[in-house]
Amino acid sequence: MEMAKPQAEHGFLQRLVGTWEVRDMPDAGTWVEVVRSLHGIWFVAEGNGQMPGGGDATTVLTLGYDPAKGRYVGSWIGSMMTHMWVYDGEVSADGNTLSLYTTGPDFQNPGRTGEYREQIIIKDDAHRIFNSSAKQADGSGKQFMEVNYRRVS
Repeated sequence: MEMAKPQAEHGFLQRLVGTWEVRDMPDAGTWVEVVRSLHGIWFVAEGNGQMPGGGDATTVLTLGYDPAKGRYVGSWIGSMMTHMWVYDGEVSADGNTLSLYTTGPDFQNPGRTGEYREQIIIKDDAHRIFNSSAKQADGSGKQFMEVNYRRVS
């Protein structure tokens, strides 16, 4: 088997490597996320901190680029829920926004499934934004979360 080699598309993910901190979540303590690279092919982000309203939580995000699909792929799990989110996405033409598409529990309609778009937006080397929006019945998206990360190292 031939070893995978990083593609140009992995460059976006490489920009995430480091330690990031969130301090502005309402009713929550500091959130820290450490992003590491597995030989430039896969990227793993582990987050730890207090959830809004209290309670310790841990999350794990995996991201990579699949050249056969021509798409970014990944998954997310968190200790606050039992659903595993599976992602498929692309980077914007300007190279600063990764849009990830997924389905999961519809938080507005318990027992149903909803469609979501989550984005990682790199503002500069020290600041990135994560936002999440739910697809509405008319096809539009309604943003329900935005988190600002600052690079610590």
